[in-house]
Amino acid sequence: MSEEQERKVLDLKEGEDNVKVRVRVLETSDPKVIQTRKGPKTISEAIVGDETGRIKLTLWGKHAGTLKKGDAVEISGAWTTQYRGKVQINVGYKGEIKQVEDESVPEESDVPESMPEAENPFQYRRRNYRSQGYGYGGRSYK
Repeated sequence: MSEEQERKVLDLKEGEDNVKVRVRVLETSDPKVIQTRKGPKTISEAIVGDETGRIKLTLWGKHAGTLKKGDAVEISGAWTTQYRGKVQINVGYKGEIKQVEDESVPEESDVPESMPEAENPFQYRRRNYRSQGYGYGGRSYK
């Protein structure tokens, strides 16, 4: 596994794995249960940002509902997807979220409105699980 390097929100692209960001939590939602191909999963969503922009974050499983507005956090082991032309970041069971020094991320009022754009907003790409031992690869649809 490659070593994570801290990234800036606006530099994120869809389809990346092992992503690490340091962000301020701007908004949160309550956990909810959704139906997936692998059965029901608990998720919650948040908007987080740094000095370059903001991004939608989906928290899966044990991470759902753990953030609150105003938190300064470092997220590692995350992956990116895209939805409706915008890049999103996801953190699941292999990911970590830890509190960081409040001064290490900008205040909410200092986070710009810009969001990372997907390079190909009409492409659907499933996450590639082959490298994680699940035995199926991702597929792209154009």
